[in-house]
Amino acid sequence: MFRPWEANWFANPKDYTKMLHEDLEMRDAILSRLRNAGIAKIETERSSNAQLTVTIHTAKPGIVIGKGGSSVDQLREDLEKRFGNRVRISIQEIKQPELDAQLVAENIASQIERRISYKRAMKQAILRTMRSGAKGVRIYCGGRLRGAEMARREWDREGRVPLHTLRADIDFGRATAKTTFGAIGVKCWIYKDQITPKARLPIADGAPIGEAIAPQPEAPVEVAPPTVVAPQPLPAAEIAALPELGAIEIPSPEPAPRRPRATRPKATTAATATPKAATRPKAPAGAKAAQPKAEKPATARKAPAKKPAGKKAKS
Repeated sequence: MFRPWEANWFANPKDYTKMLHEDLEMRDAILSRLRNAGIAKIETERSSNAQLTVTIHTAKPGIVIGKGGSSVDQLREDLEKRFGNRVRISIQEIKQPELDAQLVAENIASQIERRISYKRAMKQAILRTMRSGAKGVRIYCGGRLRGAEMARREWDREGRVPLHTLRADIDFGRATAKTTFGAIGVKCWIYKDQITPKARLPIADGAPIGEAIAPQPEAPVEVAPPTVVAPQPLPAAEIAALPELGAIEIPSPEPAPRRPRATRPKATTAATATPKAATRPKAPAGAKAAQPKAEKPATARKAPAKKPAGKKAKS
């Protein structure tokens, strides 16, 4: 939202495709030629007189310029011959390369190509970035890490990286490490700080922008302190006419009437509700002995079963 475009030029619909491909080819040519110069981004601008201005943001301006500016002159001549336009090259140095996401990603990719452990490269890059003043950094690596048979993804983060906050100043960069066992992609997000919008001044109707004046605070108004009236003492005659405090009877407040307590009817117990069973009169003690015992009926005895006669042995 708040970053400018990397390509600033206007073209007719017929020439748009041609100019777009020229920009892409020019960027590829510069990056391939200055691979070790630590180039973060390239900005292009076209003027009306067919002049192309190229701005190179690099962390190593000495490599781009060369000895006595010979490298820059050679690059400008090659671009003019290739595209047929006048080219002007300006170089801007990056003071803190640890806070540039593109340079951090390229550094990790170069370490992976030199067979350094990706975990160690990620940890060192995060440590250097946080020491430089970043509020958060996130690094992502994906591919056949350590030469594994199956590709996987690994990432590490420190601090906070609010990707959904529109005002957050987050820099993004990516690079590719070309190894013997395949390509490994590296992505980097660096959260620097939150950007505060500029305050807009109110402009009067018809007044130019330069004459717009910010609203000034109003001057404080002096407020007079309130006057305090001292109480006047009563004359002696009025004080004597006042009744004594002991003579005044203060009626005591009547107690509030108590609410009658609601009484619940007692529940009748089972003993009172159900009549007791009639008790039998006890028999006298001698009556038990007088009564004869009931004779048991005589049971007929069974005759013993006869043993079956055995068979006579044959002689």
